Amino acid sequence: MNRFAHLLDRLAYEHARNAKLRLMAEYFRTVPDPDRGWALAALTGSLSFPHAKPGLIRALIVERVDPVLFGWSHDYVGDLAETVALLWPQPLLPLPIGERHRRPSAAVLSDEERRREASAMVRGLRSLDSAGTPSPGSLRDPTSPLRGEVKQTNDGLHAPSLTAVVTALASLGKAELPGQLARWLDALDETGRWALLKLVTGGLRIGVSARLAKTAVASLGDKTPDDIELIWPALAPPYLDLFAWVEGRGGKPANANPLAFRPAMLAHAVEETDLAALDPTAYLAEWKWDGIRVQAVANGNQPARLYSRTGEDISKSFPDLTAALQFHGAIDGELLVMREGRVQSFNTLQQRLNRKTVTDKLTTEFPAHLRAYDLLIEGEEDLRERPFFERRARLEALIARLASPRVDLSPLVAFAAWEELAAARADPAGYGAGADAEAVEGVMLKRRDAPYVPGRPKGLWWKWKRGPILIDAVLMYAQRGSGKRSSFYSDYTFGVWRTGADGEELVPVGKAYFGFTDEELIKIDRFVRRNTVDRFGPVREVVHDPDKGLVLEVAFEGLQRSTRHKSGLAMRFPRINRLRWDKPPGEADRLETLERLLEPDAAVS
Repeated sequence: MNRFAHLLDRLAYEHARNAKLRLMAEYFRTVPDPDRGWALAALTGSLSFPHAKPGLIRALIVERVDPVLFGWSHDYVGDLAETVALLWPQPLLPLPIGERHRRPSAAVLSDEERRREASAMVRGLRSLDSAGTPSPGSLRDPTSPLRGEVKQTNDGLHAPSLTAVVTALASLGKAELPGQLARWLDALDETGRWALLKLVTGGLRIGVSARLAKTAVASLGDKTPDDIELIWPALAPPYLDLFAWVEGRGGKPANANPLAFRPAMLAHAVEETDLAALDPTAYLAEWKWDGIRVQAVANGNQPARLYSRTGEDISKSFPDLTAALQFHGAIDGELLVMREGRVQSFNTLQQRLNRKTVTDKLTTEFPAHLRAYDLLIEGEEDLRERPFFERRARLEALIARLASPRVDLSPLVAFAAWEELAAARADPAGYGAGADAEAVEGVMLKRRDAPYVPGRPKGLWWKWKRGPILIDAVLMYAQRGSGKRSSFYSDYTFGVWRTGADGEELVPVGKAYFGFTDEELIKIDRFVRRNTVDRFGPVREVVHDPDKGLVLEVAFEGLQRSTRHKSGLAMRFPRINRLRWDKPPGEADRLETLERLLEPDAAVS
């Protein structure tokens, strides 16, 4: 557990991509099985523990620390794991009879004692702010005065192994888990406590994506990240067969799960001016629908599965659709809501998202629908290495045989020249989208000979959205509003990706404080408070690594150059168009996309 805690600690403070890769590769190279496999599962978000909930951690700390002190400290620090790791008391050592005494319990502290203790804690946290440390009260900062206060060595208490922790978390019942978790927290130092609680809550937030962790594993041998992505659905923690294969000690793991998720293929953004460099005869075009990208997998014998683009199983939220998936294979498509043969808005679809309980009324009012784009598997045959035009032809035949009102085919957009496609993009209703035109985001371009490969390969797929100009940006900073919003974090700074000297980084491109409902404001405010990683006066920095964060679809009227912004750009009239809870930050737009939208020679001081 100490090695794992040290890894998380180093990764949390390392911003360069290549440095993170080296840290993870060294860990995977030197730590034996199965510990390294459980670490990989944690880094890729593949672990979940049914009884280990944040509420359990809160209950443990308020048994030991004044609840008011904990509440104020948590509000200030912003992170549950870090707050508890800071406040967790040292185990009481036995004293000679007659000399034993205990600090008064939280229940018997006077109001004045509570205020003094809370004030001292907040002063300590603020002193770190003024010194410019990475995070208020950060127990991981080696210069932090709190680190020296809290650190301890507990003779007679032994830090558990990562394997022991994961095994216990997965097997212990509700009644046994609190006592075991408390014993671990007593045995670990502050960094170990922080890492343990991050593991328990599943929110590492250390700037490492699942893709980056898989890249580090691939570097142990002669494999590529795509090699690992393609077999990932067949693997399970602690990944003994994966490490054996990568290191040349075993054969390639086989995918024995007929209902497994296959990593999704993604597109690059393209603008009209870029099309001149492309051959229109080499591409097919289809509408880009305003829904949720999904993968439907069925084999005719077991209940079908529906996955999000990141591989999350969302089948239970859409039983009306999975019941209609009577085929054998895997289809890539768009999840929509259809009423009377017409695609409904994304806002309507949101009524079906993230539902734990699905009623007959809900499925009747908001019937789920799959609009098919691509065919990845047919029967037992893997089609992903075959060209797109061949997969498309087989998809058309499959949808025709299925003949389900819940599943249809996304139509192709006929064009011979880019001018024709531009006209279709501007007028979907007149070019084949018909009554569904309002649900069209733009068009997709797919090379006729393109295989289906994981990630975002250059030149194979392109997305060309319609106006107003929309981009997907990542929430970076939040500030409290004014007036009736003074209690909420409602002013947002967002950014897009670029390649910097140290790898991929986010740069701010705009600010917005409207475009969302009061209900959405409450959800964003809750996200900001739970995912704060730093503070700058009234501004909170929120987690924004490729896997963790909040993607905002931002609408704006135009761009200008600006010397006042790190990105070199300024948006005109930006507003939040919608929240993309379904989209990982790593799939947000890039600065190059905005650069292509610039008006020639535009400038602003």
